[in-house]
Amino acid sequence: MKSKVLFVCAHNSARSQMAEAFLERIGGEEFDVYSAGITAGALNPYVVAAMKEIGFDIEGNATKTVFDPLIADQEYDYVFTVCQESAAQPCPIYPTAGTRISWHFLDPSEFEGDHEAIMANVRIVRDRIREQVEQWYTQAGGEMDRVR
Repeated sequence: MKSKVLFVCAHNSARSQMAEAFLERIGGEEFDVYSAGITAGALNPYVVAAMKEIGFDIEGNATKTVFDPLIADQEYDYVFTVCQESAAQPCPIYPTAGTRISWHFLDPSEFEGDHEAIMANVRIVRDRIREQVEQWYTQAGGEMDRVR
């Protein structure tokens, strides 16, 4: 049976979508992967473009909230909050009996400047999320082997 993973952020428009895409690609055979926000936003077009640059097409993804039945009616083995570490943007709390993990990434919706400046910052966040997901996947795989 696959473990269930949920990535949660404020609007499910950027960070949680990227994390879901990365884990789905590298661990989709071992994990059922979901993402949601406290409220639903619109996909960030800079994030869509940055993901497309590295072969991930998330343009058709729908944003979801933690209250959507697809999300709310499940129990998760792991819930990751992927938010910005600041007083202005507290991490959402999602109730679960599973393991809760907080990762802190800048919010792409707050980036300012011209197109290239925003894209450069989105790429940094994208790459940090990818590294974090890959590190966690490597660690989780080892832990799962020990449990089996």
